[in-house]
Amino acid sequence: MEHITLLLAIVVVTALVFDFTNGFHDTANAMATTISTGAMKPKTAVAMSAVLNLVGAFLSVEVAKTISSGLINEDGIKPEVIFAALVGAILWNLLTWLVGLPSSSSHALMGGLVGATIASVGIGGVNGGVVVTKVLIPAVAAPVVAGVAAMLAARLTYKAGSKIDDKTGRKGYRAGQIASAGLVSLAHGTNDAQKTMGIITLALVAGGVLVPGSNPPVWVIVSAGTAIALGTYLGGWRIIRTMGKGLTDLQPQQGFAAQTSAAAVILASSNLGFSLSTTHSCSGAVMGAGLGRKGGVVRWSTATRMFVAWGLTLPAAGLVAAASEFVTQQGDWGVAVVAVFLVASCAAIWLISRRQVVDHTNVNDVDTEGEGEPAGVVTTAIAAVTPPPAGAVTAHASDDLKATIPAPAGETTTPAPAATV
Repeated sequence: MEHITLLLAIVVVTALVFDFTNGFHDTANAMATTISTGAMKPKTAVAMSAVLNLVGAFLSVEVAKTISSGLINEDGIKPEVIFAALVGAILWNLLTWLVGLPSSSSHALMGGLVGATIASVGIGGVNGGVVVTKVLIPAVAAPVVAGVAAMLAARLTYKAGSKIDDKTGRKGYRAGQIASAGLVSLAHGTNDAQKTMGIITLALVAGGVLVPGSNPPVWVIVSAGTAIALGTYLGGWRIIRTMGKGLTDLQPQQGFAAQTSAAAVILASSNLGFSLSTTHSCSGAVMGAGLGRKGGVVRWSTATRMFVAWGLTLPAAGLVAAASEFVTQQGDWGVAVVAVFLVASCAAIWLISRRQVVDHTNVNDVDTEGEGEPAGVVTTAIAAVTPPPAGAVTAHASDDLKATIPAPAGETTTPAPAATV
């Protein structure tokens, strides 16, 4: 067994950096609805999610096996390829975080790995069947299945709780939201932490440290779980705002339905070894739950931007990874250039994010950039036929109903005060 070289150490560290960005990028998947409905305080929510992400990392290695020995052919893959793949994935994660879009960290990693592999050994190095059956099909199916399940669960929840008084219902659903959010966090650790375990294991195999087909060593499992937990604790507040307030307005019943449905889909896929995007599952569940309440709507303009980001994730990360792989092929100086480029890009994105800070203190505030956004045809139509709730007439509204009757023309006497009706 060979010792870990400097290049291999750089790859491992870069993989853990990706795992860290995966953590804060995907915190919204577990905690956005819980925070937006007030079921938990923001800092408490992300702390709980971080702990459960760490626990989930130890529950299974099926997804890690898909990444390390299924997606691409290990023969001929060098550590430089893994490094280039991680560069593409990290930069896409940070760019989408900057604009507050919940894109898939999983697909960023897959796209980077496929792009770097093609640039290195050609398209023959990619197992197309695995990409289709365990990446692309779940990418399309996950949001649909989770969305339909969440919509039905929300309707069932409202129907079952129709005879429960509001105070008791809110207390019960608050507890249910906390439990389901914990389940999503556990599922996220089970699914997403394994992807970094798989990529590190693949790098160790490429570097000759492990034999092909090996399971992730214990130190890889511990380091990957710790990195994603730390990232989760920091909280991706920009994406939490989009998931919690930008897609739809959720009540506790809907939040409970969305999180339970998403957790069921994610855990089932983890056991089957599908490299499922937790972002796709949770976003689909949130939209489904939004439509599950009578009169509930989805902000389709925000959803459309999110769908566009999903479609661009694989090719964008793949192109950056392919370009990075081309540079790293030039030798040690090429690796150094790509490393400097990655660090400089990360620093630039962070500095830009400081211009408008989003954190736990303002995560539930309305995004002023979206206030003037058109509601969309579907939202407007539903709002037009939805009657206002009882007692909605305010003092301002009653003032608008007053009409002034002027005095008859031609009177010379001092006019009496205008009457109102």
